[in-house]
Amino acid sequence: MASEFIWPPFTQTRTAPESIRIMRGEGAVLYPEEGPPLLDLISSWWVNLHGHAHPHIAQAIAEQARTLEHVIFAGFSHAPAEKLAERLCSLTGLDRMFFSDNGSTSVEVALKMALQFFQNAGVPRKRLLALEGGYHGDTFGAMAVGHSSGFYGPFQHLLFEVDVMPFPHDPDHTLQWLQTYLQEHGDHLAAVILEPLVQGASGMRMYPPTFLEVVCDQVHQAGCLVILDEVMTGFYRTGTLFAFQHTEILPDFLCLSKGITGGFMPMGATLTIEQVFRQFEGESFQMAFAHGHSYTANPLSCAAALASLDLLTSAETLVNIRRIEQQHHGFLQTLQQRPGMMNPRVQGTILAFEWQGSGAYGSQSSLNLRQAFLEEGLLLRPLGNTIYLLPPYCITPEQLERAYQSILETLTT
Repeated sequence: MASEFIWPPFTQTRTAPESIRIMRGEGAVLYPEEGPPLLDLISSWWVNLHGHAHPHIAQAIAEQARTLEHVIFAGFSHAPAEKLAERLCSLTGLDRMFFSDNGSTSVEVALKMALQFFQNAGVPRKRLLALEGGYHGDTFGAMAVGHSSGFYGPFQHLLFEVDVMPFPHDPDHTLQWLQTYLQEHGDHLAAVILEPLVQGASGMRMYPPTFLEVVCDQVHQAGCLVILDEVMTGFYRTGTLFAFQHTEILPDFLCLSKGITGGFMPMGATLTIEQVFRQFEGESFQMAFAHGHSYTANPLSCAAALASLDLLTSAETLVNIRRIEQQHHGFLQTLQQRPGMMNPRVQGTILAFEWQGSGAYGSQSSLNLRQAFLEEGLLLRPLGNTIYLLPPYCITPEQLERAYQSILETLTT
């Protein structure tokens, strides 16, 4: 029996089934208090990279907890934060890292930095540009740049104005639109924000690296900044360590969260270039970036992130990532031959397709499909009629093959 005192996220409590109480997790499997084990095919909302209760990360957190659990990060620092910032800057090619505590706040930080950058430079720019369908979180700035995703109806009248670039169903058409837009508004545009290569919450919509590369080049030529939201796509989800590394570009801001700690602890991070950082230096506090969170750079979260990076860069994990991608491509060929399975696609360890029998996000048919998968021992959360797999990297070939077959059986019976 779930607690009557809890208000769950993204849930219509009147129509949703009762929450499933999970007792423990191991590898890619969750063990409920009642019922069969569940194969976690969405990495528990895209956060779990290496499997549940991974001993290496658990040990790192335990050791850190015996040394320093937390300290205010304004005027203080500590080794885990310093090591993590150095490693992520080295891995991304960016220069500075600002800590926060989730994906939404990592986006809020980037937006505020981009706008204040031009304010500090004495040439204020107030326009922001987002890619149609982008979802960037649930705080107000993140909602504003993600308003075209359709998730924020009750708050639409409160959101500040953000321009929207058409999704590149036809990349040439969208690039022509961008060129015209920049000619008209480039002098007033502070930044563009995109989820690189894959839009997660909008249905795992994918677009080619060449489109991302040209967009970033055009925006930079116009003297504007580029914000890449890799909250979901980071840490090898798209086949490279970060999605933008499928290209030759370097963003001005990189937003990270979800998988950053391997699914153990909350953390957000916004990385940026030295040019942006320097624009905030000066004799007056008015030039500083006056933003922070109580648990900024929490040492336990930093320890988890460092341990996750150890695992992420190991030969075993890299082999598993390539193997999952290869298995997905094999299943892709099966989906292409099945009626009702539309637009099957793969990007790295992400597999997605549309199923004609499901409805909109949160609809009863979508909930029924989710429940049918649970009865088969699969944790899947269709995004409307989009069914997707984004498994932890420890999933075995046998587990993944069983998932494929169970999905097909569920959809065809």
